[in-house]
Amino acid sequence: MEDQIGTGLLAAMGVVWMFVGLAAYLFSAFALMAIAKKTDTPNGWLGFIPIGNVYLMTQIAKLPWWWTLSILLAIIPVLGAIVMMVAMIYIWWKIAERLGKPGWWSLLLLIPIANIVIIAIMAWGKDTPAPAQGTPQA
Repeated sequence: MEDQIGTGLLAAMGVVWMFVGLAAYLFSAFALMAIAKKTDTPNGWLGFIPIGNVYLMTQIAKLPWWWTLSILLAIIPVLGAIVMMVAMIYIWWKIAERLGKPGWWSLLLLIPIANIVIIAIMAWGKDTPAPAQGTPQA
């Protein structure tokens, strides 16, 4: 009987975490889409596609195509994770600057809860983005 209770509790926790993960995914996708719209970056809907969202972030930050490729190195354990963390900080630095915010805000994205607040401010704040300076660099 105790095994059934434990199994039921684990299943319930799994369902709760699934909804938490879905909520986080939807939040980040809608926030990225709002930032793309604010910066006049086309194809904001790519925020909902797992690899497409990385491409969209590099387009918003006006970075070359190889940045997308470098982030996809996360498939390689350890090295990929380090490369991805550094690349994401740099990309969010450039996005923050494009939105007229200090670039160092990207470092705050490493702090749980603060990352949600910072992304929400960038997505839905009343700021005006800096004008686009051409296409992404090659």
